[in-house]
Amino acid sequence: MLCKRIIPCLDIKDGRTVKGVNFVNLRDAGDPVLLAKQYAEAGADELVFLDISATEQNRKTLVDLVEKVAQTIDIPFTVGGGISSLEDVHVLLQHGADKVSINSAAVKQPHLIDDLANQFGSQCIVVAIDAKQFDGQWLVHLVGGKVPTELDLFDWAKEVASRGAGEILFTSMDHDGTKNGFANAALKQLSQSMEIPIIASGGAGTISHFTDAFIHGKSDAALAASVFHFGEITIPNLKLELQKNNIPVRL
Repeated sequence: MLCKRIIPCLDIKDGRTVKGVNFVNLRDAGDPVLLAKQYAEAGADELVFLDISATEQNRKTLVDLVEKVAQTIDIPFTVGGGISSLEDVHVLLQHGADKVSINSAAVKQPHLIDDLANQFGSQCIVVAIDAKQFDGQWLVHLVGGKVPTELDLFDWAKEVASRGAGEILFTSMDHDGTKNGFANAALKQLSQSMEIPIIASGGAGTISHFTDAFIHGKSDAALAASVFHFGEITIPNLKLELQKNNIPVRL
Protein backbone atom coordinates (compact mmCIF):
# COMPACT_ATOMS: atom_id res chain seq x y z
CA MET A 1 0.00 0.00 0.00
CA LEU A 2 1.25 3.49 -0.86
CA CYS A 3 2.16 5.74 2.05
CA LYS A 4 -0.40 8.38 2.93
CA ARG A 5 0.87 11.93 2.56
CA ILE A 6 0.74 14.83 5.02
CA ILE A 7 0.76 18.20 3.25
CA PRO A 8 0.98 21.58 4.97
CA CYS A 9 -0.62 24.40 2.95
CA LEU A 10 0.65 27.95 2.75
CA ASP A 11 -2.20 30.28 1.76
CA ILE A 12 -0.43 33.45 0.61
CA LYS A 13 -1.86 36.97 0.57
CA ASP A 14 0.35 40.04 0.08
CA GLY A 15 3.45 37.89 0.54
CA ARG A 16 2.44 36.52 3.94
CA THR A 17 0.93 33.21 5.05
CA VAL A 18 -2.68 33.69 6.16
CA LYS A 19 -5.49 31.49 7.46
CA GLY A 20 -9.21 32.05 7.92
CA VAL A 21 -12.46 30.21 8.59
CA ASN A 22 -14.79 29.24 5.72
CA PHE A 23 -12.47 31.19 3.37
CA VAL A 24 -12.95 34.53 5.23
CA ASN A 25 -11.65 36.39 8.32
CA LEU A 26 -8.02 35.90 7.40
CA ARG A 27 -5.27 36.31 9.99
CA ASP A 28 -1.51 36.36 9.63
CA ALA A 29 0.25 33.03 10.13
CA GLY A 30 3.86 33.90 9.43
CA ASP A 31 6.66 34.08 6.89
CA PRO A 32 6.07 31.52 4.11
CA VAL A 33 9.77 30.85 3.50
CA LEU A 34 10.45 30.17 7.18
CA LEU A 35 7.35 28.00 7.54
CA ALA A 36 8.24 26.01 4.41
CA LYS A 37 11.70 25.27 5.79
CA GLN A 38 10.27 24.18 9.15
CA TYR A 39 7.74 21.84 7.52
CA ALA A 40 10.30 20.21 5.25
CA GLU A 41 12.59 19.59 8.24
CA ALA A 42 9.68 18.25 10.33
CA GLY A 43 8.89 15.50 7.82
CA ALA A 44 6.12 16.93 5.64
CA ASP A 45 5.70 14.81 2.52
CA GLU A 46 4.85 17.72 0.24
CA LEU A 47 4.10 21.43 0.44
CA VAL A 48 1.32 23.39 -1.23
CA PHE A 49 1.63 27.14 -1.87
CA LEU A 50 -1.60 28.91 -2.89
CA ASP A 51 -1.52 32.58 -3.83
CA ILE A 52 -5.16 33.04 -2.80
CA SER A 53 -5.66 36.59 -4.07
CA ALA A 54 -3.94 36.23 -7.45
CA THR A 55 -7.10 35.29 -9.39
CA GLU A 56 -9.26 37.89 -7.66
CA GLN A 57 -6.64 40.59 -8.32
CA ASN A 58 -6.20 39.36 -11.90
CA ARG A 59 -2.44 38.90 -11.56
CA LYS A 60 0.09 36.12 -11.78
CA THR A 61 1.47 34.07 -8.88
CA LEU A 62 4.29 35.64 -6.86
CA VAL A 63 7.15 34.00 -8.74
CA ASP A 64 9.98 35.48 -6.64
CA LEU A 65 8.41 34.11 -3.45
CA VAL A 66 7.87 30.70 -5.10
CA GLU A 67 11.56 30.60 -5.98
CA LYS A 68 12.63 31.51 -2.43
CA VAL A 69 10.46 28.74 -0.98
CA ALA A 70 11.68 26.19 -3.54
CA GLN A 71 15.29 26.95 -2.64
CA THR A 72 14.70 26.14 1.04
CA ILE A 73 12.94 22.78 0.71
CA ASP A 74 13.70 19.34 -0.71
CA ILE A 75 10.17 17.91 -0.88
CA PRO A 76 7.61 18.06 -3.73
CA PHE A 77 6.23 21.58 -4.06
CA THR A 78 2.83 22.45 -5.56
CA VAL A 79 2.00 26.04 -6.51
CA GLY A 80 -1.39 27.55 -7.36
CA GLY A 81 -3.07 30.90 -7.79
CA GLY A 82 -3.64 32.96 -10.94
CA ILE A 83 -2.54 30.19 -13.32
CA SER A 84 -4.36 30.40 -16.65
CA SER A 85 -1.95 29.39 -19.41
CA LEU A 86 0.81 27.03 -20.51
CA GLU A 87 3.27 29.89 -20.12
CA ASP A 88 2.24 30.46 -16.49
CA VAL A 89 2.98 26.83 -15.70
CA HIS A 90 6.28 26.87 -17.59
CA VAL A 91 7.44 29.89 -15.56
CA LEU A 92 6.50 28.29 -12.22
CA LEU A 93 8.18 25.00 -13.05
CA GLN A 94 11.28 26.93 -14.11
CA HIS A 95 11.30 28.69 -10.73
CA GLY A 96 11.13 25.58 -8.57
CA ALA A 97 7.56 24.26 -8.53
CA ASP A 98 7.20 20.50 -9.01
CA LYS A 99 3.45 20.62 -9.59
CA VAL A 100 0.86 23.30 -10.27
CA SER A 101 -2.67 23.63 -8.96
CA ILE A 102 -5.40 25.13 -11.11
CA ASN A 103 -8.96 25.90 -10.09
CA SER A 104 -10.89 28.83 -11.59
CA ALA A 105 -9.09 28.69 -14.93
CA ALA A 106 -9.87 24.98 -15.25
CA VAL A 107 -13.60 25.63 -14.91
CA LYS A 108 -13.55 28.59 -17.30
CA GLN A 109 -11.46 26.77 -19.92
CA PRO A 110 -11.57 23.01 -19.28
CA HIS A 111 -9.36 22.29 -22.30
CA LEU A 112 -6.53 23.91 -20.31
CA ILE A 113 -6.34 20.70 -18.26
CA ASP A 114 -5.82 18.64 -21.44
CA ASP A 115 -3.25 21.10 -22.75
CA LEU A 116 -1.26 21.17 -19.50
CA ALA A 117 -1.33 17.39 -19.11
CA ASN A 118 -0.16 16.93 -22.70
CA GLN A 119 2.59 19.54 -22.39
CA PHE A 120 3.94 18.84 -18.90
CA GLY A 121 2.54 15.43 -17.91
CA SER A 122 -0.40 14.55 -15.68
CA GLN A 123 1.93 13.94 -12.73
CA CYS A 124 2.42 17.68 -12.22
CA ILE A 125 -1.18 18.85 -12.78
CA VAL A 126 -3.37 19.16 -9.69
CA VAL A 127 -6.93 20.41 -10.08
CA ALA A 128 -8.17 22.11 -6.94
CA ILE A 129 -11.91 21.99 -6.33
CA ASP A 130 -13.51 24.22 -3.70
CA ALA A 131 -17.09 23.14 -3.02
CA LYS A 132 -19.95 23.95 -0.67
CA GLN A 133 -23.17 22.06 0.05
CA PHE A 134 -26.57 23.48 -0.93
CA ASP A 135 -29.63 21.32 -0.26
CA GLY A 136 -27.45 18.22 -0.18
CA GLN A 137 -25.60 18.97 -3.42
CA TRP A 138 -21.94 19.93 -3.49
CA LEU A 139 -21.47 22.93 -5.79
CA VAL A 140 -18.10 24.09 -7.11
CA HIS A 141 -16.96 27.64 -6.25
CA LEU A 142 -14.33 29.82 -7.95
CA VAL A 143 -12.07 32.80 -7.16
CA GLY A 144 -11.09 31.65 -3.70
CA GLY A 145 -14.62 30.51 -2.89
CA LYS A 146 -16.23 33.85 -3.77
CA VAL A 147 -18.05 32.85 -6.97
CA PRO A 148 -20.57 29.96 -6.90
CA THR A 149 -21.25 27.86 -9.99
CA GLU A 150 -23.87 25.29 -10.94
CA LEU A 151 -21.17 22.63 -11.35
CA ASP A 152 -21.63 19.47 -9.30
CA LEU A 153 -18.49 18.43 -7.42
CA PHE A 154 -18.59 14.78 -8.47
CA ASP A 155 -19.40 15.46 -12.13
CA TRP A 156 -16.62 18.01 -12.35
CA ALA A 157 -14.14 15.70 -10.62
CA LYS A 158 -14.84 12.97 -13.16
CA GLU A 159 -14.36 15.43 -16.01
CA VAL A 160 -11.02 16.75 -14.75
CA ALA A 161 -9.76 13.21 -14.29
CA SER A 162 -10.80 12.31 -17.83
CA ARG A 163 -8.99 15.39 -19.15
CA GLY A 164 -5.68 14.34 -17.61
CA ALA A 165 -5.43 15.79 -14.11
CA GLY A 166 -2.97 13.84 -11.99
CA GLU A 167 -4.58 14.62 -8.63
CA ILE A 168 -7.61 16.37 -7.17
CA LEU A 169 -7.32 18.69 -4.18
CA PHE A 170 -10.83 18.83 -2.70
CA THR A 171 -11.56 21.54 -0.14
CA SER A 172 -14.87 21.58 1.66
CA MET A 173 -15.71 25.24 2.17
CA ASP A 174 -18.20 24.21 4.87
CA HIS A 175 -15.41 22.56 6.86
CA ASP A 176 -12.53 24.95 6.09
CA GLY A 177 -10.95 26.37 9.25
CA THR A 178 -13.65 24.96 11.53
CA LYS A 179 -11.40 22.24 12.99
CA ASN A 180 -14.42 19.91 13.10
CA GLY A 181 -13.01 17.27 10.77
CA PHE A 182 -12.86 16.67 7.02
CA ALA A 183 -15.85 16.06 4.73
CA ASN A 184 -15.35 12.30 4.87
CA ALA A 185 -18.55 11.20 3.13
CA ALA A 186 -17.75 13.36 0.10
CA LEU A 187 -14.10 12.30 0.21
CA LYS A 188 -15.07 8.65 0.23
CA GLN A 189 -17.40 9.13 -2.75
CA LEU A 190 -14.64 10.92 -4.66
CA SER A 191 -11.96 8.40 -3.75
CA GLN A 192 -14.06 5.38 -4.66
CA SER A 193 -15.14 6.84 -8.01
CA MET A 194 -11.71 8.16 -9.07
CA GLU A 195 -8.57 6.41 -10.23
CA ILE A 196 -6.37 9.40 -9.39
CA PRO A 197 -5.30 10.47 -5.88
CA ILE A 198 -7.64 12.62 -3.79
CA ILE A 199 -6.17 15.15 -1.36
CA ALA A 200 -8.44 16.01 1.59
CA SER A 201 -8.58 19.66 2.62
CA GLY A 202 -10.70 21.69 5.02
CA GLY A 203 -11.51 20.91 8.63
CA ALA A 204 -8.41 19.44 10.32
CA GLY A 205 -8.45 20.11 14.05
CA THR A 206 -7.15 16.98 15.74
CA ILE A 207 -4.98 14.01 14.90
CA SER A 208 -8.08 11.82 14.82
CA HIS A 209 -9.45 13.95 12.00
CA PHE A 210 -6.49 12.92 9.85
CA THR A 211 -7.02 9.29 10.82
CA ASP A 212 -10.68 9.56 9.82
CA ALA A 213 -9.82 11.17 6.48
CA PHE A 214 -7.64 8.18 5.60
CA ILE A 215 -9.81 5.40 7.07
CA HIS A 216 -13.33 6.71 6.45
CA GLY A 217 -12.67 9.27 3.70
CA LYS A 218 -10.33 6.90 1.84
CA SER A 219 -8.19 9.89 0.86
CA ASP A 220 -4.64 9.51 -0.42
CA ALA A 221 -3.31 12.63 1.28
CA ALA A 222 -4.48 15.16 3.84
CA LEU A 223 -3.73 18.86 3.68
CA ALA A 224 -3.96 21.31 6.57
CA ALA A 225 -2.87 24.80 7.49
CA SER A 226 -3.70 26.43 10.81
CA VAL A 227 -3.16 23.37 13.02
CA PHE A 228 0.40 23.25 11.71
CA HIS A 229 1.00 27.03 11.48
CA PHE A 230 -0.01 27.66 15.09
CA GLY A 231 1.64 24.56 16.56
CA GLU A 232 -1.54 22.71 17.56
CA ILE A 233 -0.34 19.55 15.79
CA THR A 234 3.25 18.66 14.93
CA ILE A 235 3.97 16.54 11.89
CA PRO A 236 6.21 14.02 13.72
CA ASN A 237 3.53 13.39 16.38
CA LEU A 238 0.83 13.15 13.74
CA LYS A 239 2.76 10.54 11.75
CA LEU A 240 3.52 8.46 14.82
CA GLU A 241 -0.18 8.37 15.72
CA LEU A 242 -1.16 7.49 12.16
CA GLN A 243 1.34 4.64 12.21
CA LYS A 244 -0.17 3.36 15.48
CA ASN A 245 -3.50 3.22 13.63
CA ASN A 246 -1.92 1.08 10.89
CA ILE A 247 -1.96 3.91 8.39
CA PRO A 248 1.21 3.72 6.26
CA VAL A 249 3.26 6.92 6.43
CA ARG A 250 6.82 7.92 5.66
CA LEU A 251 8.66 8.58 8.94
